[in-house]
Amino acid sequence: MKTALTIAGSDCSGGAGVQADLKTFSAHGVFGMSAIVSVVAENTCRVIDIQNITPDMIAKQIDAVFEDIPPDAVKVGMLSSPACMETVAAKLREYAPCNVVVDPVMVAKNGCPLMEPAAVETLAAQILPLADVLTPNIPEAERLTSLTIRTTADMERAAKQIHHMGCGAEVVKGGHAAGNALDVLYDGKALYHFETERIPTKNTHGTGCTFSSAIASQLALGATCEEAVRQAKAYVTTAIHHALAIGKGCGPTHHFYNLYKYGLREMEVAE
Repeated sequence: MKTALTIAGSDCSGGAGVQADLKTFSAHGVFGMSAIVSVVAENTCRVIDIQNITPDMIAKQIDAVFEDIPPDAVKVGMLSSPACMETVAAKLREYAPCNVVVDPVMVAKNGCPLMEPAAVETLAAQILPLADVLTPNIPEAERLTSLTIRTTADMERAAKQIHHMGCGAEVVKGGHAAGNALDVLYDGKALYHFETERIPTKNTHGTGCTFSSAIASQLALGATCEEAVRQAKAYVTTAIHHALAIGKGCGPTHHFYNLYKYGLREMEVAE
């Protein structure tokens, strides 16, 4: 079985963060592991508080995984502080894993900040050059590039500019734009567009976490970058289409829709 590690913050309401990543790994048939960098008290409406894990404990969690079950892919999510980023970057350089997918989480779906403002420079300097795939949404891409993104051409320009910051490939997500849901991938050679009809729902809590961990899952399973993004787009679109109207705010996506709809296949008992 292929394996994947998520290095990210937790979400006690289960829709985003490490919880969403592990659900997504499992939905793809990938064994998931986690290194928690922050404990986040949040729900579908708000972030109540964040308590960062010490850099030493973050490092030890990553060591524990790599010394025993080296992952086939690593997804990096919320990194709230420069100290956290520097620790994670040091460990990624030490172990040099394949298929590192970075979701530069800056703000929660409800608008609450998840990254210290001063940490963006550290993110760009320490984490981005280690990413095989980076998945910023439009506000995050604007923050990284200082560009104003309004059109598809702007998304393409931002992806190319971020590529020069050292990333292997970039997916600028169009979830914050108007019209169809268009994501733009630039792999350093070519541009690819992935477009679906926009789904009219407020229940999109955790979509960024889910999308990036789906890409990591696909890469762990051996997909090319383009195919990984294509399959991840299809997966997250299904999860949004069947999102769960639970909670008082933005409900979570449905990570296990196919399982809930079709159930477990009948399993043969090994002799």
